[in-house]
Amino acid sequence: MSIDIDPRTEARFERMRPLGQGIATKVDPSQVPDGPKYPGLLQSIMLMRFRHRWIPSLRRKYGDVFSIRILPEGRWLVVFHQPEHVKEIFAGDPEVFHAGKGNAILGPVMGEHSLLLVDSSQHKRARKLLMPAFNGHALRSYESMITGLTKTEVGSWRSGETFESLERMNALTLEVILQVVFGVTDEARLAELRPLVNRTVNVSPAVFLGWGFPRLQKLGPWRRAFENQAALDHVIYAEIEERRRSTDLESRTDVLSRLLLVRDEEAEDPAASGLTDEELRDQLVTLLLAGHETTATALAWALHELGKDADQERKARDAAAAGDDDYLEAVLKEAMRLHPVIPMVVRHLMKPATIGGIDLPAGANVAASIILAHEAEASYPEHGVFRPERFLEGEVATNTWIPFGGGVRRCIGAGFSLMEGVAVLREVLSTYDVSLPPGTTEEPKVRNITSVPKHGARIVVTKR
Repeated sequence: MSIDIDPRTEARFERMRPLGQGIATKVDPSQVPDGPKYPGLLQSIMLMRFRHRWIPSLRRKYGDVFSIRILPEGRWLVVFHQPEHVKEIFAGDPEVFHAGKGNAILGPVMGEHSLLLVDSSQHKRARKLLMPAFNGHALRSYESMITGLTKTEVGSWRSGETFESLERMNALTLEVILQVVFGVTDEARLAELRPLVNRTVNVSPAVFLGWGFPRLQKLGPWRRAFENQAALDHVIYAEIEERRRSTDLESRTDVLSRLLLVRDEEAEDPAASGLTDEELRDQLVTLLLAGHETTATALAWALHELGKDADQERKARDAAAAGDDDYLEAVLKEAMRLHPVIPMVVRHLMKPATIGGIDLPAGANVAASIILAHEAEASYPEHGVFRPERFLEGEVATNTWIPFGGGVRRCIGAGFSLMEGVAVLREVLSTYDVSLPPGTTEEPKVRNITSVPKHGARIVVTKR
């Protein structure tokens, strides 16, 4: 790939290196709970690559609270999962519990303005400006577009054939992001964006870890990932520039067009009250990475679980026929519980804090483990069983189901994701019966920062 690198891309990668910011406060090991002793590099690799087995094994060995040494050396992650501890983390003072620094590994790709990476007043401002694009009225306007895209996708399936549902769900949710969020409908621009987005999403954990080492950016997969990111930036900035010149922004319903119209009423300079090109780019890429593969993966796991159990598949099919969206949402939520896409929610302590009676120093990172919270037998009896009814019978307590985080940092796109997932399940189950090929098994594997079905969640659909 040979492209002209936008100076904004180079500057972002330089500013946002996760290991290039230094550590304000190095934490002494005696100040955090016990945990494994091997080097931070190895523990970081274990956390990124083998977390679904490693994290539960650490809980069994060290108890409900334990510490992991992560890069750069001297940085610690203290892992919690009990509901009362999760509540304390989510309710922590946002001036003390910084989420942006906890997500620093995403910085080079998402950018310094990303809602996931800003803290304090910056986060409050960004969330306020983005919120109108995700309120109830906006979600209802998106649903018909999502349903139309799903009808087109489902209509291309061939009855009786086996295919990887993850691949098809990724293709579908990508179209949703590009057309509903980015507002791109021109086929030439869509054809340009699709491979760039797919290469952005489909990277190994090693690439994310490697952003902290400048020399790696010139080598192999890191160089290719950087060049792909630069190419994606080029297209996104071109789309923003063209959209700013559009004369029909008021009548458009896509997220980008809505964001171009928002204004910060508290800004000192009214002329500078809107989002800059860099802010728009960072929020669009954040929505892309946070809302594309995560939703696709949840849907693939949901279809896998329905295909595995004929009784559950029949209940979901009947719900789709009856327009029972609450049940379909419960199916999606149970799939997200049983198969967490993201492993944990992290906060960086700017000052000393106490969680669960444990005094922790400034500079420590604290994590609410989604993996451990979702498999806790006390919260979810027979936690390994797929049973959507949990979410309809009052069994799911606050701070036990946390795929979207919580508190003031709860994912702004949670409602969008659930609405999209329900719309997709409704169309699939209204058209097809879903089953698994004989001998099918699945387990999670880590791709970029998410956990996806290792074998693609293969299913067979039969048209009724």
